[in-house]
Amino acid sequence: MWKEAEHTMSRMQEKYKNEVAPALMEKFGYKSPMQIPKLEKIVVNIGMSDAKENPKVIESAMNDLSLITGQKPVITKARKSVANFKLREGMNIGCKVTLRADKMYDFIDRLFSVALPRVRDFKGINPNSFDGRGNYSLGVKEQLIFPEIDYDKIDKIRGMDIIVVTTAKTDEEARELLSLMGAPFYRS
Repeated sequence: MWKEAEHTMSRMQEKYKNEVAPALMEKFGYKSPMQIPKLEKIVVNIGMSDAKENPKVIESAMNDLSLITGQKPVITKARKSVANFKLREGMNIGCKVTLRADKMYDFIDRLFSVALPRVRDFKGINPNSFDGRGNYSLGVKEQLIFPEIDYDKIDKIRGMDIIVVTTAKTDEEARELLSLMGAPFYRS
């Protein structure tokens, strides 16, 4: 006899299911629960210009990224050659992680409630960084805002891009989804 595995939902998944989804359904008047916008994936990317001179840089960035996300990063390579940047096609220029399902919800929970408030003089994230199709991108200046990173073990302060991909059709829907999930947007 098969026994189903006990699947526990993270705090953010429960919040989405019990508070966010019903609130979005009511605000936008969706006919079906399948129309409710939800998070699809989160991509965390670190691009490094100094990776072409020193291959060790990629290793330490990958280590930082795997500590932050709990997943092994993939190396990103240059798509085409750019002579001005001394860049050739196929060179390693960074690393990225794509988070889905449980890890995605855990990451966004830590990002909104732990990491972002640790930024010095933090006033909130830009409410206008949507791409027109309901996806949000955010730049972080240093990896130290994540509690998993040990200050003494880093070789260099690195920034990263965090892209939140949603199923929302418009920016307004995506903004509402993220703010209900606890995104600290600043009020303009």
